[in-house]
Amino acid sequence: MPLTCNIDSRGKFARLIYGLALLIGGALMIWLWAIGSGSLVRWAISLACLVGGGFAIFEACAGWCVVRAMGIKTPM
Repeated sequence: MPLTCNIDSRGKFARLIYGLALLIGGALMIWLWAIGSGSLVRWAISLACLVGGGFAIFEACAGWCVVRAMGIKTPM
């Protein structure tokens, strides 16, 4: 199934910004919070931020939003 573009340039820009913020935040959380803690929860939260940020950047580059593809109308 090919991904058809379902967001405009404003949506792409918003996804790129929050994707980068999640990537940077996840990297900082790993470096400052998870390393050396021995806590699986801290690692899981940090890695979830990294994965979420990467997926948001993918959505921005592809011009495709998974929420819109499911039929949910988003304001942007």
